[in-house]
Amino acid sequence: MKKACYIGGEWVETAEYAPLYAPFSGEQIAEIPLADAKTVEKAITAAEEAASVMRRMPAHQRANILEKISTLLNERLEEAAKIIALEAGKPIKTARGEVIRTIQTYKFAAEEAKRIHGETLPLDAAIGGEGRLAYTVREPLGVIGAITPFNFPMNLVAHKVGPALAAGNTIVLKPASQTPLSAFFLAEIAEQAGLPAGALNVITGSGGKVGDLLVTDPRIKAITFTGSPAVGIDIRNRAGLKRVTLELGSNSAVIVDRDVNLEEVIPRCIFGAFAYSGQVCISVQRIYVVKELYETFVEQFVAETRKLQGGDSLSESTDYSAMISPKETERALAWIEEAKQRGARVECGGETVGRVLQPTVLTGVPADAKVSCQEVFGPVVLINPVDTVDEAIALVNDSRYGLQAGLYTNNLALALQAAEQLHVGGVMINDVPTFRVDHMPYGGVKESGMGREGVKYAVEEMTELKLVVIKR
Repeated sequence: MKKACYIGGEWVETAEYAPLYAPFSGEQIAEIPLADAKTVEKAITAAEEAASVMRRMPAHQRANILEKISTLLNERLEEAAKIIALEAGKPIKTARGEVIRTIQTYKFAAEEAKRIHGETLPLDAAIGGEGRLAYTVREPLGVIGAITPFNFPMNLVAHKVGPALAAGNTIVLKPASQTPLSAFFLAEIAEQAGLPAGALNVITGSGGKVGDLLVTDPRIKAITFTGSPAVGIDIRNRAGLKRVTLELGSNSAVIVDRDVNLEEVIPRCIFGAFAYSGQVCISVQRIYVVKELYETFVEQFVAETRKLQGGDSLSESTDYSAMISPKETERALAWIEEAKQRGARVECGGETVGRVLQPTVLTGVPADAKVSCQEVFGPVVLINPVDTVDEAIALVNDSRYGLQAGLYTNNLALALQAAEQLHVGGVMINDVPTFRVDHMPYGGVKESGMGREGVKYAVEEMTELKLVVIKR
């Protein structure tokens, strides 16, 4: 299956192609176009030419197109889920859940398109401001460059494309090299929904080459990126005066207090740790349990983890499958080995069956081991005991990252204290940090990024505030 880039409403072939392999089977599933500088130039030009069309398009029309994308996606839900399962190695059950969220994200975008508004300002509150009417409006920036990761190839694309179109911008999208089929599928649906040619352009190729051109081209007014901190920081350093939104890494933690119901807590923590083999920005990587509950927690957690079923991502019974690439699997195994050398104990997992890394539970992990202080992005979780919740909060904060954190407690005062003291973008009380719905503000502090997603908040990042003052 040979694919093409989608530029200015047309499918454009490139001089070079690269094979795309399925993570679970290792079989070739497609040939993917490798965009060169000329292709990127063509995409940016198409987006710039369509910018005036999108800017003039009334809000109700933008909303209708986004609503139509949502409807068409719903009609083809099963097909979309299979694409994700195949190219991303995401278990089909989990892939379906992602498509359902994607449908919602475009629906939220359709609603937000009708709610972009400013405010009136009482200028007479200042001496010399009398006799004037002042109001603000939000205007589209123009061309948005979007660079997306492999782990949610439809929904994280929707979090960039939906708000961009809702605000009246155009977009040049560079999806992850491993998961471009989802983005081509979206282009097909967007065209069917009546999106003007050039409003959405999809180009694939090397992140270094394509991403670099998007970051440095002056016609691109904003870059929205989800990926690694190293790449995000580099983008920020080279973007000049462009708007930049960065959703970067994390080593998210959950704290378990002494008074909680483990029957509720453990299934959620297992979901948080091993959903999509831990390849989730807000995956549970660290669990800190007060020592009274610690042994019981570990015992029950390991017992439940062993019940999970690995296998082919297209099988209905599969809970976890292969990681995105053998190279990533090797890295995760090396980090587990490093933790073992440092005295950590492997309670379960820690090995591969075929191409599949088994869900791994570690105890006794030192705070400076890679599996603790860096982002594993794999099916690995550590469980360590703490004397108090205060001690756990200090451990959570002792991190380069700060995306989301969770705390299970029935103590209201402690919950409010944690909400105040945890240095993260989102605090989930009585849930895991992996909780996210698509209209909430989502983003982090420190090396977890800058700016916020969640449709309304992304629209703010992708619009310019203009002030109008009329002297009577």
